[in-house]
Amino acid sequence: MRSVRFAAVQFSCSWDREANVAKAKGFVRAAAAQGANVVLIQELFETPYFCQDQSPDHFALARPFSGNPLVREMSELAKSLAVVLPISFFERAGQTYFNTVAMIDADGAVLGRYRKAHIPDGPGYQEKYYFTPGDTGFQVWQTKAGVLGCGICWDQWFPEAARAMALMGAEALLYPTAIGSEPPPAPNIDSRDHWRRTMQGHAAANLMPVIAANRVGTEQGLQSELTFYGSSFIAGPAGEIVAELDRQSEGSIAASFDLDLLAKMRASWGVFRDRRPDLYGLLARHDGAT
Repeated sequence: MRSVRFAAVQFSCSWDREANVAKAKGFVRAAAAQGANVVLIQELFETPYFCQDQSPDHFALARPFSGNPLVREMSELAKSLAVVLPISFFERAGQTYFNTVAMIDADGAVLGRYRKAHIPDGPGYQEKYYFTPGDTGFQVWQTKAGVLGCGICWDQWFPEAARAMALMGAEALLYPTAIGSEPPPAPNIDSRDHWRRTMQGHAAANLMPVIAANRVGTEQGLQSELTFYGSSFIAGPAGEIVAELDRQSEGSIAASFDLDLLAKMRASWGVFRDRRPDLYGLLARHDGAT
């Protein structure tokens, strides 16, 4: 038996970076005190979601991966609490910018980084202005809590990303997120349930836990505002939601899974045994041509 307890936290963010980081650290400490081995914090939590607007001023928020003050600070926290922390940050690499996660192990070691592969571009979510599509490929890491895969927000809509991480040996999938309302001229839709069901499908198709952490609160941009709908959740290996938060509240959730038992379940179901990669070549082409 190899029981691992996963936690997800959600909270609102302001332009006070120190306050945001302190809030995140407080939720991590509380989750660790309740037995969490892995704690997931939402996407780009150092600041409000600046991608609402196209502003050259926001590029100054980016920091290099090497010597990154947030990663260093959270590494110290991870070591002190013996928890695994995937940390989302705005990365500057020379003249290029990425939306990046650093995977920090429970001993404080920084195992590596993943740069967001799928970059959205639409009203309120103008990420292509800031971020170059990631060049790391999908990543999984052998942590002290198991083999973990991590996508970032828009990545969670793509089953190919989840399956790739599962094939690489992931035992759980983590998605730090920033998603909420759609400002004009986008349609007046509420994507919350669609958002959840997509990731529940990843859990069910790959027979492994999925953990999603979203932010809450209303953030005012230069020309629009977004209301983030929280609803962070943990899904079990059949896609069932086993823990969830509401749309408005700051807080955390947690759930435990026996990763050895789930490995046996994946083998017995045969979904990896019966794959037909020889038939999937069209997935490698934009137009679906064989």
